[in-house]
Amino acid sequence: MARQRTAPRPDRHSSRLDRVDRELVGALALLAEEEDYHRMTRYGAPRFRDHAQYLDSADTVLRSRATRGRRTRIGLLDPEEYVAFCVGSGLDPGRPESRQRFTEHLVETGATLPYEDRPLTDLLPGLAQLALRRATFAYAGELLDLAGRCEECGESLARAAFDRASELLTAACHALGAGRHHLVCSTSTEAGPLLAEFDIDTSPGTSPHPEESAALELVTVLAAALVARLPCGLVARTSGPDTSDAVRGWRLREHTLRPLTAAEVFDAYCTDTESGDPIPPEPGVDYRAAPVLTPPRTPHHDHGQEGEDAQG
Repeated sequence: MARQRTAPRPDRHSSRLDRVDRELVGALALLAEEEDYHRMTRYGAPRFRDHAQYLDSADTVLRSRATRGRRTRIGLLDPEEYVAFCVGSGLDPGRPESRQRFTEHLVETGATLPYEDRPLTDLLPGLAQLALRRATFAYAGELLDLAGRCEECGESLARAAFDRASELLTAACHALGAGRHHLVCSTSTEAGPLLAEFDIDTSPGTSPHPEESAALELVTVLAAALVARLPCGLVARTSGPDTSDAVRGWRLREHTLRPLTAAEVFDAYCTDTESGDPIPPEPGVDYRAAPVLTPPRTPHHDHGQEGEDAQG
């Protein structure tokens, strides 16, 4: 008598993959950390054997979508941010629809990167950097929101600081001259350091005017330091054809950026900001004194004194 065949058991792993795919709305909010993955499973996110299998499964879904010509963007799902979003939006964090809404929110706020058929491990550093930039921008914005108005003239302190920061950045770009410039603005707050970067190419004989959208994060951090009277520094690395890279910098002081000497720039650039330990200087890099800045106008009121220390 022939043995009767039984129906195959459902593939639970494939079922989980289907759930991940169904929750995609053109973007995937990824749980990059194991702790975040376990926390989100308590809110109904698909369960896998472990976090590693979750990442492999997400990679499989993304590659499958790419082969079918379906474009996907990827962001990071932070459980605390997700729950806060649900509370603020009146959503149940345990519902798949809520996770979809949060993913759409990440896309709308520019917190995603396009998936280009690469391993997820190659994308994670960029996603982490993007998340850090968002957090920096948000906290700097909070400092500006708390600024209020000048008691003497009634002017918005945030608006005045933002205008002044824009002037200072334009003046710095003009003073740096021709070349490709990478500028880093950093400041220290009670919540930790804030850092923003900006790149600009300047041709000989031209007057650079940084595009507002590209320079927004750096200007916001500099404005926050101005309005909150925080220690702050701006460092620029200039590259050009057939020349060594030049590093110059300024310290925020008395409502303007004061040039650092070559020795001060060396100390700022070659010191670990967390440990304070020295960092070996890069070969082929010149540490130079920064030029004096001449912003286009002087503010009508000095709304406060800034911190004294430059940040690297």
